[in-house]
Amino acid sequence: MNTLSAPRTVAVLDRLYAAAAESARRGPTPTAKPIPEMNAAEKADALEQAYMPLSPEGGRLLYALTRSARPTTVVEFGMSYGISTLHLAAAVADNGIGQVYTTELSATKVAAARATFAEAGLDQHVTVLAGDALDTLATVDGPIGLVLLDGWKDLYVPVLRKIENRLAPGALVVADNTDFESVGDYLAHVRDPANGYVSIALPIAEGMEVSCRA
Repeated sequence: MNTLSAPRTVAVLDRLYAAAAESARRGPTPTAKPIPEMNAAEKADALEQAYMPLSPEGGRLLYALTRSARPTTVVEFGMSYGISTLHLAAAVADNGIGQVYTTELSATKVAAARATFAEAGLDQHVTVLAGDALDTLATVDGPIGLVLLDGWKDLYVPVLRKIENRLAPGALVVADNTDFESVGDYLAHVRDPANGYVSIALPIAEGMEVSCRA
């Protein structure tokens, strides 16, 4: 079974990727304060119309990794409009085991993504944790078998450290947009053998890093 290729899932993903392309074409919404100077909540409000999607190639990688690892608990940091979440949920559905716990601070995106998951028929496989991920992830029990980091880049390390003691042996941690300079501290963390990971960089879109909790 491959829910990722099912017509219902494909139709939803095509719609979302088209909307993301249109959002990118329009450009960012002007704000009174520069984005880098905002806190997480201010950024979420300012960018509530921005899709910031995982690439299709990255989505297929996520699906394949999740199918292979068969995690009972999947954590996603940074749901946005739910494109990456749909790839994770499709894999969990096809595995017949597991649940995706995804985090998002924007109320607009939370409402839209919940409707999207229902449209795709995958809502029963997704638990949306609305609010600050550093708070909401405390409610997720371990062992966590797979993690996607795709929210604010400067929070990759704090989020990982928040859940690190609940990672299963051999858990996979996937980080997106690792070509960004702001991900440097995170890459240093997972590439240092003293921190307990075996990590590899993949040339997908704007960079992805796959790390195994060894």
